[in-house]
Amino acid sequence: MTAASHTVAALEQEIVELREEVASLRQTLAWFRNQIFGSTSERRLVADPSEMGNLFGEAAAAGEEAEVEEVVRRKRRRKSRDGCVNEEGLRFDDTVPVKTIHVANPKADAIPEGERVKVGEKVTHRLAQEPGSWVVLRYVSETFKRRDTGEVMAASAPAAVLERSCADVSFLAGMIVDKLVWHLPLHRQHQRLQAAGITLSRASLTSWLLRTTALLEPIFEAQCRSVLESAVLAMDETSIKAGRTGPGKMRQAYFWPIFGDRNEIVFHYAPSREHRHVEAFLGDFSGTLLSDGYQGYDAYAKARGEAVVHASCWSHARREFVKIRDLDPVRCDEALDLIGGLYAEEEKIRSKKLGGREKLLWRREHSRPIVEAFWRWCDAMADDMTRPPQDPLLKAIGYARNHRSGLEVCLQDPDVPIDTNHLERCVRPVALGRRNWMFCWTEAGAEAVGILQSLVLTCRLHGIDPYTWLVDVLQRISVHPARDVAQLTPRLWKGRYAENPMTSDVSRAVPAKLPQAA
Repeated sequence: MTAASHTVAALEQEIVELREEVASLRQTLAWFRNQIFGSTSERRLVADPSEMGNLFGEAAAAGEEAEVEEVVRRKRRRKSRDGCVNEEGLRFDDTVPVKTIHVANPKADAIPEGERVKVGEKVTHRLAQEPGSWVVLRYVSETFKRRDTGEVMAASAPAAVLERSCADVSFLAGMIVDKLVWHLPLHRQHQRLQAAGITLSRASLTSWLLRTTALLEPIFEAQCRSVLESAVLAMDETSIKAGRTGPGKMRQAYFWPIFGDRNEIVFHYAPSREHRHVEAFLGDFSGTLLSDGYQGYDAYAKARGEAVVHASCWSHARREFVKIRDLDPVRCDEALDLIGGLYAEEEKIRSKKLGGREKLLWRREHSRPIVEAFWRWCDAMADDMTRPPQDPLLKAIGYARNHRSGLEVCLQDPDVPIDTNHLERCVRPVALGRRNWMFCWTEAGAEAVGILQSLVLTCRLHGIDPYTWLVDVLQRISVHPARDVAQLTPRLWKGRYAENPMTSDVSRAVPAKLPQAA
């Protein structure tokens, strides 16, 4: 072979490598553009899996028609005025306080009462807001003395939840709900208090939050034990800034959420993402572990042997194709349509309210053929000799094929979800918190956030108002037997105490203008 031939071959090889590099850079650029400017939703219209022959044809048009019909239905619902108190669409329930204002009618007032008669009234509703909702409870304890014996009788104000603290239980509960449900950091809560004329140290708020968390920690630990008794667990990890490594530098740490099959979730804090934390938090768990493709979960399942079955998430497998769709839309749409057919079958299972054996039979009859078609498609794409080894589509296919056994666990166990979306929805408040309170100054603060987030989110999963639960439990802790602490977890509390919860004095107090201190 001549020198010219060697040069041509080298140039051709260099061109192939440059094309692969360009494709990879395009993928990276598209990902960054989507992160900054694009939609973060992965929702996509899918075809009816019963029409597999038309999966890449008329199904798209049918999906567009369905989308238009859904938009029309939403507009019709918005136009509905059922339950409104006015034409502007105002609705409210019985828990909203209503202040009645009688409008003066000077012309009618000028007429003597005996010469006029009321024939009707017109009611107008408007939504209003007061600057703040805080109330100072002023306890007045009267002291008496018996004339005959001289005995002095004095009543004491109710004991506070936190000793030597001026915070009522209602304030503690409201502070936690504002931070974790409405993502309002403590420094903004402090600013609102100042604007309302209340002077407090910001350090007091932090101290009260940590002390309240310490009271709730035994309930959190009881919920952890309940979660590990589940037959199916979903686990994930999400980053958080906690603690400082130096001036102006925050430490990268992680929350490890675990979702049990009793609709309970716990957030464990760890300073890193090392594999050892999976074993530390799961311990001797036996059952099915559902997770993404992080190797730490697979290593734990292998170490546990037959005691743990490792199931994989279809949503994460699908996400690999979503990332590269702009580079190869035709092939990626084929994969997404197949996976979408699997999700369509799950929607039918939910609508038919199937469970147990009926759910398993449905998956075997309808979902398994779709999964097998997906694997045949993967094999065909992988055997395509025209694609370079670094092709992004082959990487996405490789991710799915590497987790094939885990992705098929849901076809063998009806209690195993096909993805971890139910867990990721619970992680969303933590992500929103990162955008609002951004970080925790200390690791102790991060652990407190994990404990409180676990209990508050579990309340919401069971349809419990977190504020009502906190007000009740914080007062009940001091008198409740320690051996029965599990009864105070939101799941069990709902059946025992939800109908008649303990309330705070603020719900019975009448807000009034307080006298100035002498």
